[in-house]
Amino acid sequence: MTKRLLTVVVIVAMVAPIVFAGGQSEGGDAEYEIVMVAKHEGIAWFDDMRTGVEAFGEDHPDVNAYQIAPEGGDSARQVQMVEDLIAAGVDAILVVPNDPGAMEPVLRRAKDEGIVVISHEATQLEGIVDYDLEAFINEEFGVLMFEELAKAMDYEGQFAGIVGALTMQTHMQWFQAGLDHVEANYPDMEFVLAEPIEDFNTEQTAYDRARETLNAYPDLKGLFGCSVSGTVMQALAVDERGLQDQVAVSGLSLPSMSGDYLETGALDHAQAWRPADAGYASAMLAYMVLTGQPVEDGVDLGRPGYESVTLDGGIVYGNAPLTINRDNYADLPF
Repeated sequence: MTKRLLTVVVIVAMVAPIVFAGGQSEGGDAEYEIVMVAKHEGIAWFDDMRTGVEAFGEDHPDVNAYQIAPEGGDSARQVQMVEDLIAAGVDAILVVPNDPGAMEPVLRRAKDEGIVVISHEATQLEGIVDYDLEAFINEEFGVLMFEELAKAMDYEGQFAGIVGALTMQTHMQWFQAGLDHVEANYPDMEFVLAEPIEDFNTEQTAYDRARETLNAYPDLKGLFGCSVSGTVMQALAVDERGLQDQVAVSGLSLPSMSGDYLETGALDHAQAWRPADAGYASAMLAYMVLTGQPVEDGVDLGRPGYESVTLDGGIVYGNAPLTINRDNYADLPF
């Protein structure tokens, strides 16, 4: 596949009802049951994803679509949730895995049982799932994040940062592509860690690690965040210490969580994709497979950034990155 330049978009079969932690089927007369198994229950990112999954069900009367997720982002519990869905005989499983490698065996079993499987943020699952959906080319997203960090650092100085976990494939793709970009272009920038810090998508952990990093590296000039928790809590730590003019912060965030820090200057750059749109587009992919519709280049998955997707083997790429800044965050709906 020929890679495209990153385009930044700003957006002004039935079983008895089963209850899972974080979600519930509604039963009814729907022909298809499509379930999203998200990474983490009770955080803003996946709360927004749930709205997209449920919206798909509202738009398709023959579908019962809902979302579940483990408390605390527990990888083993997420695998068990997929096991439970296989036993329940759902028609399609959508999954955003905390640990794609750990998820492989159970997803193979789902496929063996005739269940359609769509992953998101997990390109390594290509060939195991029916399709993996990506909002964009992940390496380009990482380069954008680190380029904005470099710019805010005046292309020199020490930097560090956070990922959700070292097992989270997309976070590590962003990190590695961004680091490679910095090392190739900005020799006066120095990544001070052996590997990025993990926050496990938990705000308290991210906050504690951010404070520890600022203490350990008093000359630090930059922080990146490949998790929403990491970006926002690093900005909070910078804000509390009045270091807005010394330490730049660039990373993944949500408009609803970024505004205060963009206003104070503690957050220099935020970027994202709309979780609700990714949830909706994932459900659409599953529905197309279930109903025998062809998945091919240019197909419209029904949401902004996914109107004309690119198919590369078993990976479906949208073009749905969002840049969040002081001028637009209040107009973005999540």
